[in-house]
Amino acid sequence: MSYAGSIVGARAASAVRTLKAAAFFWGAVAASGQILFALYVVGFYAVTAIRGDLAAWNKVLPHGIVAGDFSGNMALALHLALALIILIGGPLQLVPSIRARAPALHRWSGRLYVGACLLVSVSGFYLVWTRGVLGGTVNALAISLNAILVVVFSLLAWRAAIAGRFTSHRRWALRLFLAASGVWFFRVSLMFWIAVNGGPVGIGKELDGPVAVTLAYGQYLVPLAMLELYFRLCEKGGPVAQLALAGTLILLTLCMAVGIVMAALFMWLPRIPSLT
Repeated sequence: MSYAGSIVGARAASAVRTLKAAAFFWGAVAASGQILFALYVVGFYAVTAIRGDLAAWNKVLPHGIVAGDFSGNMALALHLALALIILIGGPLQLVPSIRARAPALHRWSGRLYVGACLLVSVSGFYLVWTRGVLGGTVNALAISLNAILVVVFSLLAWRAAIAGRFTSHRRWALRLFLAASGVWFFRVSLMFWIAVNGGPVGIGKELDGPVAVTLAYGQYLVPLAMLELYFRLCEKGGPVAQLALAGTLILLTLCMAVGIVMAALFMWLPRIPSLT
């Protein structure tokens, strides 16, 4: 190989490393934010349930505990309980050292994670179309599409793992992780928007404003689109495109970090009984 060729090769390798480092940075921040959300789920929903104060849920959820609706209330409780598994299990599934050093743990936690994703999607779909959601039919369709994608990605990730197609499995698992994190993305994106604009501009009183509707679909479609772009550029992209995507990921990560901090300070931590 010529000297010029070696320089080009070194630059290409450096660009790929930079892109992967940016993706790792994004993953680390996202995992931290999901752990904070998991603490909120435990600190608020679990603690109030143990205290027998289920009425507290109705102060947070537009359609919380409904008198006489046993099936709906059970679906809600199941949805919240399994959400905790998704919030904790999702990031753990993506840790390479766990896959390499504890494959049995990775397999069993993966089965638990996929099962939780399926049940949460089904229960969420049921709640959306029996109780309704803020934002009406437009947001209900957005949530339903998210649930359908979670189910499809769960089955495809499982199928690829059983067939031993582990590269394909990891890609479907990443798609599943992003789709299953839609509710979390919505909250973080919403709080980032509010922080940047100094208030709920375009949100609407019932989450029916243009920004809220855009976020309802963008909460999973945008991360999934970025993931597909990442896959493509890692394999066939040039150094310029790879570095551009790395910079974009870093910028998005910083925006996400702002949203996480805002959500933690103004949505999650203040509602935990032990901290108020």
